[in-house]
Amino acid sequence: MRRIAKFHKVSWEQFLEGWQDTFSEVSQEEIRRIYESLKLPRRATAGSAGYDFFAPADIMLEPGQTAKIPTGIRAEMEADWVLKLYPRSGLGFKYRLQLNNTVGIIDSDYFYSDNEGHIFAKITNDSREGKTVEIPAGTGFMQGIFLEYGITLDDEATEVRNGGFGSTTGKN
Repeated sequence: MRRIAKFHKVSWEQFLEGWQDTFSEVSQEEIRRIYESLKLPRRATAGSAGYDFFAPADIMLEPGQTAKIPTGIRAEMEADWVLKLYPRSGLGFKYRLQLNNTVGIIDSDYFYSDNEGHIFAKITNDSREGKTVEIPAGTGFMQGIFLEYGITLDDEATEVRNGGFGSTTGKN
């Protein structure tokens, strides 16, 4: 098996900024506690393709509710690789828990952005059965799979990324 990536925590400052942007009512002391308890993604078994991302705090979503989750995680990977993010299959099956962008795409150059490549997940409980999703802190809620990709023979992209969502829109 080829080893092509490493997970890191973002800096305290970056996590604080991301958490306060999403959950403004939480104290800095509580945010520090959450930051200190962050677990890096890992595979559950030797045969698992996906790396489980763990909830940094308790998450409860009623049917139709959405939450933006700052994971506190960044992924350093070799060029020509991508990290694809999906909801954990059990949560999708039981609750129709979905990522709002259906599949998260983390490019290798995102790691070097001003936001340190901080990975966020926006999730929705799309239950049509009235089920509330409860994800305790430290429980896997999303999984990431590293995949190698190719480019076209005539590709001439030279731009350098700086940012996350939509940061490469409109560039040639």
